[in-house]
Amino acid sequence: MKQQRSPLRCHRGRPYPLGSTPTTIGDTDGVNFALVSRHASAVTLCLYGRDGVETRIDVQNRSDDIWHIFVAGIKAGQRYGWRVDGPMEAGNCYNPQKLLLDPYARALNHLPEYRTADELALYHHTDPRDNAAVAAKSIVVAPSDYDWEGDVPLRTPWRDTIIYELHVKGYSQRNPAIPPAIRGTFAGLAHEASIRHLKELGITAVELLPISQHLDEVHLQRRGMSNYWGYNVYAHNIPDRRYGSHNDLRDMVKTLHRAGIEVILDVVYNHTAEQDIHGPMLCQRGIDNRLYYWQNAHGDYINNTGCGNTLNASEPHVLRWMLDSLRYWVEAFHIDGFRYDLGATLGRKPTFDPYAAFFTAIRQDPILSRCKHISEPWDTGSDGYNLGGFPQGFAEWNGRYRDDMRGFWLWENGWLGALAQRLSGSSDIYRHDWRGVYSSINFNTAHDGFTLRDLTSYSYKHNEANGEDNRDGDSHNYSWNHGVEGETDDPAINLARHHSQKALLASLLLANGVPMLLAGDELGHTQHGNNNSYCQDNETTWLDWEKPAPLVPYVRTLITLRRELAQAGVYDNWWHHDDARWYSADGQPMQDADWHNEASKALVLALQDNYLLLINANRCPQTYCLPEGSWQPLLADDGYTQENDRATLAHKGITILRKNSAKTQPAT
Repeated sequence: MKQQRSPLRCHRGRPYPLGSTPTTIGDTDGVNFALVSRHASAVTLCLYGRDGVETRIDVQNRSDDIWHIFVAGIKAGQRYGWRVDGPMEAGNCYNPQKLLLDPYARALNHLPEYRTADELALYHHTDPRDNAAVAAKSIVVAPSDYDWEGDVPLRTPWRDTIIYELHVKGYSQRNPAIPPAIRGTFAGLAHEASIRHLKELGITAVELLPISQHLDEVHLQRRGMSNYWGYNVYAHNIPDRRYGSHNDLRDMVKTLHRAGIEVILDVVYNHTAEQDIHGPMLCQRGIDNRLYYWQNAHGDYINNTGCGNTLNASEPHVLRWMLDSLRYWVEAFHIDGFRYDLGATLGRKPTFDPYAAFFTAIRQDPILSRCKHISEPWDTGSDGYNLGGFPQGFAEWNGRYRDDMRGFWLWENGWLGALAQRLSGSSDIYRHDWRGVYSSINFNTAHDGFTLRDLTSYSYKHNEANGEDNRDGDSHNYSWNHGVEGETDDPAINLARHHSQKALLASLLLANGVPMLLAGDELGHTQHGNNNSYCQDNETTWLDWEKPAPLVPYVRTLITLRRELAQAGVYDNWWHHDDARWYSADGQPMQDADWHNEASKALVLALQDNYLLLINANRCPQTYCLPEGSWQPLLADDGYTQENDRATLAHKGITILRKNSAKTQPAT
């Protein structure tokens, strides 16, 4: 690549804000650049013209750990990168022959590729060759002048929140009601057909799998595959080009807000796309490896993420970068909340601490503290499982809810106590330190694992298509195939699976806490037994909108009933008052011995003396003695009968009764 000395006028510049910022200093327009590197001995800013010529500028100005410079006469659209040099001590990976992305970059020109060993070597920190000709360049971005047309945060209370986890591409890619040109994009999700389905179900928030710019891992690039989920994040502040532009994202958020739907982003601040020490050097590794990543005394990565590296959120500069990134998503794109992938990593010091700087900083931040925050409460390191251990202000994916509900309904383990705890909002996990039921994000299924249909159709994972000999993915799923592995034409088995799916959905949408649905479960989506579909960018993961979807009306009815219960105050008082009482099927209050009777798979939950939930996990009919009063079915499946003070459920499922209600046709 051609090089030249800088003909540009440069000034000292400012250490803040970090990244590249078009600005005016004195009466001179230009761009201020600022980069954190504590251990570097030299930092060079590289600017690139349209002719491909590289202009190098040695940065001489340093304020503590921040290197900064102002370059006059350049503006938004300027391509640039960093070269950083430093001592070759344990834990450092300096190599000024490698061009590095700005951690604060808000746009870039292309993505790195390394499909061959030689291509990967060009990005390795030990390789002596200059890689500027192929490396991605950061692009200076001007402040947005987007017209939000009065858009404001919805601030939907947790009590009223129904989350729908979806993948931007997979949600609309196969929807024939959406123009082909925008399927699988931000615009596809903003299309009226997409939003109509969400509104008809009663969804109040979409939780999007990562939309930050990701890279495909080395092993996937070499197989010609891609990271469909997008958890291998490369540029944390840039919307993934697969889905559209910055303004496409803004249009999508504004449109969803108009429909009363919040947007929650799944974000990945636990690791980066640089992978382990044998992976590519793209950004943080070459800027300051020792500062950004957790390392042991020998300078080796501490891999608490299973992805090769772990970002050190306890380091103030790294923490600032994370918080600046989160605020950028809120301020520039009006994002309503965040779900933190491997959230336990963000609380490591290096062991987990609920009062770690990351959590404390967010709770006091005037912008971020008003957003929704959801943690995946574990990582892969020692002491990594911290369900219930997060502070106020952070809800958590409740893995115990998932496992206990699957165990009760599919394995029929008879753990009535576990069922009652999960339906009640998991007070055994969250009733401490003034936390409440809305700390629990309840879910049966998520992107990681079986879909609802597969959960009831497969007893074993079938991940052969991933190219890892079926070694990947969790082997302990509490799933049940109902007698036949995979799809079948047997009507009895399909009916039994249908009943199990409805029981799981009813439990989820009526339980205390915050329910989260996986997109496509209501459509009967199958991944053919693949429970780790991270690399399946195809019809395995894209939702099919043209096949029958018998569960859609049922989900819609459940969400409507949940709203009725919420308006009645049921979910607010469940823990702290006598509003919830448990009875055996014969109508007697549950005693201690009853809770330990694993042969019993039936239970009655009375709420405020006005609602009854009749719960039957048996594969055969179950009769219940009803409390005194006139009870009207609100949700009753086929085969439900009621006579005087007796009610019978013909099969597995949940029936809901309301006391002294007007005559209403039961939902099916």
